[in-house]
Amino acid sequence: MGDHFTIRRAKIEDAPVIADFNRAMAWETEQKQLEPGTILAGVQQLITNPQYGFYIVSEVKEQPVACLLITYEWSDWRNGLFWWIQSVYVKPEFRQRGIYKQMYTYIKNLAHTDRRVCGLRLYVADTNQQAQMAYRRLGMDATHYRIFEEIFG
Repeated sequence: MGDHFTIRRAKIEDAPVIADFNRAMAWETEQKQLEPGTILAGVQQLITNPQYGFYIVSEVKEQPVACLLITYEWSDWRNGLFWWIQSVYVKPEFRQRGIYKQMYTYIKNLAHTDRRVCGLRLYVADTNQQAQMAYRRLGMDATHYRIFEEIFG
């Protein structure tokens, strides 16, 4: 419990571990097997193209133990950007230590420094009650929207 966590923006050198975290999260939450080369390329693309968003990582002794992704959505209704929190992953042995809370606070503080940002959003599985409780404790509210999608390819 006495570990000291540091949070920072991800660098290209973090791409392999973030890709591994994303693969672990996809398996844990959806039993989806992501193709390693595709997910690594996707993480690298995002890190090298900040117009798409950015990752942050939480470290213990300079070793990443958690990450999350921020992507952007323009809101014409608010004339501002929503930051979408995605791809949240905390290594199992580091869960229940407040790491996500620290990452959320980091992102929220960062968002407040950018006048273009009008809010934070995320989506969560209906069945993931533990995550929903964590988000509510941090001051987020459930919305009345449902997400629909059509996947290509």
